[in-house]
Amino acid sequence: MKEQWRLLKTGFNTAFSNMAIDRAILVANSKGKVPPTLRFYGWVPRAISIGYFQSLTDEVDILTCERLGVDCVRRITGGGAVFHDKEVTYSIIIPENHPAIPKNILKSYGRICNALIQGLTHLGISSTYAPINDLLVNGKKISGNAQTRKERTVLQHGTILMDVDVDTMFSLLKVPNEKIKDKLIKDVKQRVTSIQHVLGKKIGFEEVEDALKIGFEDEFDIELIKGSLTKEEETLARQFEKACFSTTQWNQRR
Repeated sequence: MKEQWRLLKTGFNTAFSNMAIDRAILVANSKGKVPPTLRFYGWVPRAISIGYFQSLTDEVDILTCERLGVDCVRRITGGGAVFHDKEVTYSIIIPENHPAIPKNILKSYGRICNALIQGLTHLGISSTYAPINDLLVNGKKISGNAQTRKERTVLQHGTILMDVDVDTMFSLLKVPNEKIKDKLIKDVKQRVTSIQHVLGKKIGFEEVEDALKIGFEDEFDIELIKGSLTKEEETLARQFEKACFSTTQWNQRR
């Protein structure tokens, strides 16, 4: 009998809520109260998340974000600033000592990203893993991922781009040299792709979720059982959102 993991489809939430939910699941899993969990979610309103070690004021044009109604949040994972718009975001939370997850961080990235690769094949998209944390289609980035290990638990989350708006993204991010901004935008447009661009048509959010679900089941030889957050996770998420992820102190701490 295949091992059963929990599948959460939490829909569209604010950036602060999304990051709080991921952290709440990590805490619950670290205490052995919930099984390994795969979550799919989206972002409303649009948002920018920055890596744990970044400076929000250095990376992001906060006034433009406020004017356009774009959330800004600091992740507990590392990596760079990410514009969350038309995408499916996943998170996987699993004990660090689980046999499915290699102890080596690079190998664990590869294993989890391979699930994404298998999921994309169900949409008719052939992709490859580019260490440390990207997926490429025809040499162009379609997915970025970030991982942290806390309380003997692995949290990895990442994005699958359904469409991409590079011009808006660069209006929200600070560029060190404005003179080369146009060149940077052109370069990113050549290096980034999306499901819609690859397939030449729009694919629904749930269709992408379902394909990725199959990819994780195939890669890890598991059965994903649809569930919901426990009451404890919901309470923790509200606490984390209020005390941490929605606060200026957390988001502008560097």
